[in-house]
Amino acid sequence: MSVSPPRPARVPFTAPWARLSLALALSAAAVPAAAQGTSQTDPRVGLRAGMYDAAEAAWNLRVVSKSRPAPGFERSTNSDLAFSRNYAIQGNYNGWQIWDISNPAQPSLATAFVCPASQSDVSVHGNLLFISGEGLSGRLDCGTQGVRDTVSTERLRGLRIFDISDIRNPRNVGNVQTCRGSHTHTVLADPRDRENVYVYISGSSQLRSPNELPGCVGGAPGENPNSALFRIEVIKVPLAHPERAAIVSSPRIFNDLTAPARHGEAPEDVARAAATAAAARARGEYTVTIQGMERVAPGQFIQPLLDSIVKQRGGTGPATAADSAALRRDLQGIVNRMFAEEEGEGPRPGPTQCHDITVYPGIGLAGGACEGYGMLLDIRDPANPVRIAAVADSNFSYWHSATFNNDGTKVLFSDEWGGGGQAKCRATDRPEWGANAIFTIENGRDMRFRSYYKLPAPQTALENCVAHNGSLIPIPGRDVMVQAWYQGGISVFDWTDAARPFEIAYHDRGPSDSTRMGPGGSWSVYWYNGAIVSSEISRGLDIFELQPSQFLSRNEIDAANTVKLEQLNPQGQPKFVWPPSFALARAYVDQLERSSGLAAGRITAVRQALTTAERASGAGRRTALNTLATSLDGDAGRSSDGAKVRMLAGAVRDLARAR
Repeated sequence: MSVSPPRPARVPFTAPWARLSLALALSAAAVPAAAQGTSQTDPRVGLRAGMYDAAEAAWNLRVVSKSRPAPGFERSTNSDLAFSRNYAIQGNYNGWQIWDISNPAQPSLATAFVCPASQSDVSVHGNLLFISGEGLSGRLDCGTQGVRDTVSTERLRGLRIFDISDIRNPRNVGNVQTCRGSHTHTVLADPRDRENVYVYISGSSQLRSPNELPGCVGGAPGENPNSALFRIEVIKVPLAHPERAAIVSSPRIFNDLTAPARHGEAPEDVARAAATAAAARARGEYTVTIQGMERVAPGQFIQPLLDSIVKQRGGTGPATAADSAALRRDLQGIVNRMFAEEEGEGPRPGPTQCHDITVYPGIGLAGGACEGYGMLLDIRDPANPVRIAAVADSNFSYWHSATFNNDGTKVLFSDEWGGGGQAKCRATDRPEWGANAIFTIENGRDMRFRSYYKLPAPQTALENCVAHNGSLIPIPGRDVMVQAWYQGGISVFDWTDAARPFEIAYHDRGPSDSTRMGPGGSWSVYWYNGAIVSSEISRGLDIFELQPSQFLSRNEIDAANTVKLEQLNPQGQPKFVWPPSFALARAYVDQLERSSGLAAGRITAVRQALTTAERASGAGRRTALNTLATSLDGDAGRSSDGAKVRMLAGAVRDLARAR
């Protein structure tokens, strides 16, 4: 497929890959701004650079272990994580590694499976491992030689399925090909359907040729009802026969959305881009202006246009100087038609794909981070998700991922401005750019914006930094999240008050390279059974644990650690349930002390009552706990935090009933 030649007729929408490849290449080619002056009050500022010997700063987090990549994986990007039993499964562009984290202080490598693909996002369900493949070089046989042909029966772009019953010897049991590959995917287990699981595919790459996979055709839905754009794929996987996995629906959740307003670039980036463009023009390269910023046009975009000019005039061989001059004259108009509204044709269409979808079966909703929009989806019918709400924000560049709070009353979306390859946490970068946006969910379907949260410590121009993957930590009665910020490190923050999020712990390293933006940083970080596990892009696997502080008590940490999961897919959010424990009750008491929800004397009396009950047993313990619960019922009506007192009373009653 080629782009139409530069002439008055518009570039047809049936070549959307050109717009996408141009946008991505321009983003990736952007030059970071010079280092800015920053405050020296935060220990994260000014850390010494280095790959494995960078200086580190930690606050209310303890580094438990750091494990380097397996041989053959050292120079390949580590990507996302999933967890099963005592194992952390770490995706990598060269395959995946499975770590035994039974002892978090000494992880051991169980499997290093070579199977190249970008970006090898991973999920698990039972003994099935799912892996995303999107790039053009992934092979069905997991070979390392890549795929050279434009059209090939050897290429894998979609979903791999492996049986990991024998964790040390994964076995491929199925593959599902999709038109745009799988950048990410989401596993949805329907509690009403024990025989199947469903996988939502988010693929943002160019369309593959219909000669390679029939049905892979472009166009807007109004022009082509069979378009492979403006939809996601839903794969149904029979658990007893995963080899029969297949696409069962392609919901068009993007219909009727238009392109949202976007912010411009930072002034220092505009200035540096102008200088870079001027130098490129002097070398004879092509430049275009997009959203007020002059950029160097990538060769993979320019060459098809030159080929089209040669073909149009009936020529052969390379483009001539006259061809180059014609393209230089018309290039801006071509790009304008790709990115801007055309007179009489209405607004540009909105996103054609999601980057990531987080399902929360416990509330029947999913959060779709879909390029230009954040969406709420009704997933009660797993094969047919329905969009029920969509929000846009001109401060957001690329809606990347979503996280719900545990009771499903809030949702947080992250903005991966710059695609993860740019420095967006400099002191001069606006705090609402490359940040999280927090919404409350009202009436079960309406999202109301409340605030932004961004890593509060400025980073250098040599550190790619932007909001990325994270998860809830099951601190009872609070909304606490740990999140990766690439070379900004990891940040733990409280968003219980959706309008006032604040940081409570962090870990950061200095830049991986002191002279350029080198590879490194936390791709994703998740809480799993008491451990905080981070996939470090270059350095391997890091494990942390929370430390008590003025923001988080030992009782709150201990109560969180009573939650035990058999598996965790961060894009498949579980509903946390806390078993009865004295740590849980004491955690609520600590929170009431912090909020002054009970008077100091009453806090002391409640703590003493819990200690007395814990020392008792049998009927004596039950009586003491029930007596305390009854007295707390009376406190609730007088407290400034009555809801928390009632939670405490319920936790005490559950303890009384526990055996």
